[in-house]
Amino acid sequence: MKRSDPVFMSGFSRIIFGLGLVFLLAVLTADRPSAQADIVGIRPAGKGDRMTTVRIKTSKGDITAQLDEAKAPETVRNFLAYAKDGFYDGTIFHRVIDGFMIQGGGFTADMNQKQTKPPIKNEAANGLENRAGTFAMARTSVVDSATSQFFINLDDNDFLDHKDNSPSGFGYAVFGSVTGGMDVVKAIGSVPTGNVKGFEDVPLEAVVIEKVEIIKAE
Repeated sequence: MKRSDPVFMSGFSRIIFGLGLVFLLAVLTADRPSAQADIVGIRPAGKGDRMTTVRIKTSKGDITAQLDEAKAPETVRNFLAYAKDGFYDGTIFHRVIDGFMIQGGGFTADMNQKQTKPPIKNEAANGLENRAGTFAMARTSVVDSATSQFFINLDDNDFLDHKDNSPSGFGYAVFGSVTGGMDVVKAIGSVPTGNVKGFEDVPLEAVVIEKVEIIKAE
């Protein structure tokens, strides 16, 4: 099975970000301030803003999120298309690093990767930041390579933000924010993990995404 970018598509143990710094997973999992709970807004919705609310039903509880169609139109359309197709049903959070992020949306419980739609344009330059409680798209080291996988930040991970248009500085596109169930996100972040079928940081007991429901569109 092809293994992709370590932090965001399940694979190796290090990633290179802007300024040429190498961030080891040991550093990423060091003690960090805890993510804020319950409602975590990336920005207040203004008049005329296009926001869609979704509910992610997991085996650990429900997470609700507001997706920012105004700031990340292609990313949100892509996520909603997968949700409407039932693609996420039965997938798992396959990569979990406490104090950093939880990632899901591409693998089944037996760690088989699902076939996806073509990759989308990276909208990381939209001004939204990788703060605690935000949703962002997972990808490989190729800038425009995101498909179905997403992650939820457990901390303010500003080193994932857009810095410049170079491959190392482009960043990871934020497209939404948790509005309820941050306690569930934290609970997922604290589950025991290990190596499974050659992949690191996999929950030893599957955390299943049972369904992604679209509950409100504006």
